[in-house]
Amino acid sequence: MTDRNQYFRLEVMRGKNLDVPSFRIPVGIYVSIFIDSKRRWKSNVGELLSDSSVAWNDAVTLSWHPSSTSQCWGEEKSSANLKYRGRSCASVETNPLPSLTLKIAVVHGSGIHHHTYVGHMRFAKYIASENLNVRAAELTEVLKHFQFVLEQCPVNHPHRAAALTNLAWARLQGYILKDLQDIDWTISLFRDALALCPQDHSNYPFYIYHLTEALTRCPTTAASIRETAQLYHELLPLCREGTYLWSIAIGDNCIGHVIRECNNLPIDVSDEGIHLRRIVLQLCQLGHQCRLDALTKLAKALEVRFEQRGSIDDINESIQLHRDAVSLCPEGHPDRGTYLRSLAVALSDCRFNHEGKSHDIDEAISLHEEALLLHPVGHESRDRALSSLGRAILYRFQQCSGISDINDVSRAINLHRETLMLRPLGHPRRDTTLNDLACALVVRYRSVHTSDDLDEANGLFRESLLLPEPERRRTRSLSLALCCRFKQTRIKKDIEEAIHLCQRSLNALPPLASRKMHPTQGFPQRIQAASSWVVTAESYCHESALEAYAMCFELLDGHLATRSTTISLREAAAAFYYTRSLPADAASCAVRRKNLSKAVELVEQGRGQQWSLASRLRTPLEDLNSTNSLIAKEFLKSEQSLVRRSRFYRQYRPSYTEIRNLRGFSRFLLSPSYKELQAAARRGPVIILIASKYSCSAVIVPRAGEPHHVAFPELALADLEKLKNDFAKALRHAAAAFTGIPLHAANPFRMNADCPGPEECLEDIYICSYTPTLSALIRARRMMKTRVAPTFVAIGQSQPGAGQGTVLATVDTELDDVHNHVPPNVRFTNLSGDEATQAGALEALRCNTWVHLACHGKQDQDQPYNSRFAMRDKPLTLLDIMENNAPQAEFAFLSGCHTAAGDKETPDEVIHLAAGLQFSGFKSVIGTLWAIDDAVAKHVVEAFYKKMFEHLKDGVMDCTKAALALNYATAAVKKEVPLEQRIVFIHIGV
Repeated sequence: MTDRNQYFRLEVMRGKNLDVPSFRIPVGIYVSIFIDSKRRWKSNVGELLSDSSVAWNDAVTLSWHPSSTSQCWGEEKSSANLKYRGRSCASVETNPLPSLTLKIAVVHGSGIHHHTYVGHMRFAKYIASENLNVRAAELTEVLKHFQFVLEQCPVNHPHRAAALTNLAWARLQGYILKDLQDIDWTISLFRDALALCPQDHSNYPFYIYHLTEALTRCPTTAASIRETAQLYHELLPLCREGTYLWSIAIGDNCIGHVIRECNNLPIDVSDEGIHLRRIVLQLCQLGHQCRLDALTKLAKALEVRFEQRGSIDDINESIQLHRDAVSLCPEGHPDRGTYLRSLAVALSDCRFNHEGKSHDIDEAISLHEEALLLHPVGHESRDRALSSLGRAILYRFQQCSGISDINDVSRAINLHRETLMLRPLGHPRRDTTLNDLACALVVRYRSVHTSDDLDEANGLFRESLLLPEPERRRTRSLSLALCCRFKQTRIKKDIEEAIHLCQRSLNALPPLASRKMHPTQGFPQRIQAASSWVVTAESYCHESALEAYAMCFELLDGHLATRSTTISLREAAAAFYYTRSLPADAASCAVRRKNLSKAVELVEQGRGQQWSLASRLRTPLEDLNSTNSLIAKEFLKSEQSLVRRSRFYRQYRPSYTEIRNLRGFSRFLLSPSYKELQAAARRGPVIILIASKYSCSAVIVPRAGEPHHVAFPELALADLEKLKNDFAKALRHAAAAFTGIPLHAANPFRMNADCPGPEECLEDIYICSYTPTLSALIRARRMMKTRVAPTFVAIGQSQPGAGQGTVLATVDTELDDVHNHVPPNVRFTNLSGDEATQAGALEALRCNTWVHLACHGKQDQDQPYNSRFAMRDKPLTLLDIMENNAPQAEFAFLSGCHTAAGDKETPDEVIHLAAGLQFSGFKSVIGTLWAIDDAVAKHVVEAFYKKMFEHLKDGVMDCTKAALALNYATAAVKKEVPLEQRIVFIHIGV
């Protein structure tokens, strides 16, 4: 060929029996064709489409077959060289195997092809040269040619990815050989190339691999290690096992290096950190030398996240991972004792302390004992084995009363004494051991009242306080010991010091504002410390008790505000089981101190905390917008959805001050004051019932003035629990003390001596209504100011989908009865049968102002946000309802079972379907406390709507009449409906 702008283009079509060294990977195959002594044709870069390449120094046969548009190499002989990134790698001579099929075509050259060719030739010289000056000059030329090609391949050019890769690879080799200092730009070039390659392209794995090569060469950072691990996690499934790319990727210098670096990263309990640990474990296939470490690191991360967030799923998974780690350490393994102890700690210190199940602590003690046998006298880890076993034994004694043995405490004391001998002055964990031994002595003192134990414990606690930080746990423990001594000596300074130590333990914790901390980190420890302060102050009637309760609520509020989902919000609240009675106890404390306004504020702040927090984050912004539209706009932008709650809390909290400095917004997003809460009593007094282990009483909030107190001196919490349990047995439902009792049906059940008949019951005197919180009632009334044309939908499902319940024979009749009572001027929709699906019901709730729902209802006691209505396809859950914002909605009648039953784990939260409807926007809701009989419930429904829609003013439906209509309906059907089926219905809202 005479035209210098013409050349052969060869593309690899397929290969067979071809291999590549495991430590490198070709970007293409280069073929030189020797036509005569003066002429040689060389291929441009050809993308390797096969998973293999020719082995170095092997030979293949290439033959020439003419064709008008292209030629294929066949039987006739020719001479060629295969080049690897510009370096001559193999002579091609006559030999039947392995074989290589190429496609060849004559094409017209261009500047891009010429500069690519020259760049590769100069790159080969650069790699081969040992002269530093020559190398520097060659690299400069290489980069100049490849940079020119890149500039000629703009965005969307078909060869831009190859141009990026050529330049990036040359720069990477220059960096490896220390001829270039910058690696960041090289990495960005590889990232750009990867972004341009479609994921279904055959070369996509190579682009991933190129980027991992660059990332592993750059200075190691947590970010680069995470990115590399993610890339290898994506790469491995794309590589067929046994191929050269697969063999390189799983090598010790590639995935092995990344796994080791990941395992060396500090524990990160964020969702991203846990995800990275899962990726690392997946990269460590069975038999991998790092799998044991990867299992342990993920288990520990989940364990720490459990301690911070309280999700039982985290600790369950952590324990299983620890079991998997132990299974990889059979008897005789040098580290078996360490992994046994890690499993035992997860069982005892975490899950047992959370759930209190004896089989966990029994297994943990057994594992600790086995671990101790593997750490004989002289073993470097014997102190840890002794200490862990001692703590586990003490846990069992303290929490398993049925199997407690004082000898266990003495055994724990002996174990801690031996541990202390192995941790002399200067040992980093001596303070922990002093504290553990002192705690064990206090426990024994409280059982056998030996003053020597208490004196020794106080001395040990004080010695531990002289040691460096952290001191939080030690101050709380000394506080406990001082309380014990106060009981013995009645010396007031002991209890004053005990309270001071509780407060000091809070101050000893690191600041919450630290940027290095995860948003959830720090709150659990503070909540524990504040709870200890509460218990100590209450036990000894200390004046700081109210301050301690307020601190607890503030910390709980802050902790819950970091939750990113509704489910995690509930899990976080349920995790602190020792705070479940906090709202009632705090209110009781305020009542006992004659501070009734504070009692109302505390019970509002603590009761319904999850609803309260979510409602405050949904606060209407009309008033703020009219005052300062710029701030309102920024706030709304940050607060777009509850799902982003944790990010909103972190990012926007510093700007609260700016809003609160505005006139009229001093309490923006703060828990409401008594004056604000009193608005709930605008249409009648509100009665707050307080059931605490300290006292039982009622606080009445009037329309104006200070609240009133009604004491129940002869009523104890145990009495309410018995009454609640009696109802639960009779009606097969469970709830909290007052919330589990149908108070609206209260009746003296005795004959008045002065009257011939029975006394009036509560429903004869008052129209009763419930509300989850005072704030919820105020919010519902405020939203009533904006109303739209009413529409009514009746949703019924008589034949729910598989596993959701039995056939309900009267549902369709009930819907027809409802329709007959709805005013003719109101648009009515019947959604039943196949149309009553989960999506259909959600849409109906969103688009209608009035709703009647007749179907199976179920309160999920374990996962209350999974409480549900049965539909044709799948259930409509409480979580679905909460996320279905319906600001124009007015009234809902929930004619199903358990639609207003509470949550046993967080009884003061009243997390049920009726409350969820109110939260989503419905101002007035009727629900049920337990199961209903649909055959008799229809009588209540008919009587209710008859009263609800009689004497309508101008034909306008009014949801504020619902409580009155329900009161009338239950009285009207006394003959047709038994008592338990009348009092099952309750009204919530306006």
